[in-house]
Amino acid sequence: MGRNAPSRLSVLRLGHRRDRDKRITSHLGLTARAFGADEVVLAGDRDPSALETWNSVTERFGGNFESRFEESPLSWLRRISKSGEATIVHLTMYGEAWRDATPSIPTDKPAVVVVGGTKVPSEVFHLSDYNISVGNQPHSEVAALAVFLDSWLGPLDSKSMFEGAQIKVLPSARGKVVINDDEE
Repeated sequence: MGRNAPSRLSVLRLGHRRDRDKRITSHLGLTARAFGADEVVLAGDRDPSALETWNSVTERFGGNFESRFEESPLSWLRRISKSGEATIVHLTMYGEAWRDATPSIPTDKPAVVVVGGTKVPSEVFHLSDYNISVGNQPHSEVAALAVFLDSWLGPLDSKSMFEGAQIKVLPSARGKVVINDDEE
């Protein structure tokens, strides 16, 4: 990834509601991918359209991003917590201030960042190694994820992160610069 990142970074979208959260969940996964996560794990209502969106973007824009559905997210988190195989970070408006807590979160092992949709069960607060707040006011979980990942992992290294891209968007002060390998 070109930065001090955990060996594997998963984002767990907990409590997805298919009819209500479709767009925000889609954006959450796209943000996870763009900011360096290795996978997004969907829990809640089964929603193949979210997985299809994330897989399609990864196919076109490159990288090794994975997405999957988790039938039993609390069991999965319990196992991870008990084994200590990964650091669990829960993004919540009730947690510690992100600017204070983020520097102490280790990157020497895999990490799972939990982002809730519906009311998060209190057990998640206890299973998590860190309960982090990006502000204590209601706001978008997508914004919280972007702010947290950028502050924790640092700036993206766009040259190495998205290998195998069919479509590449190059930075430009004016206009759009897009390279489409499919058209060659």
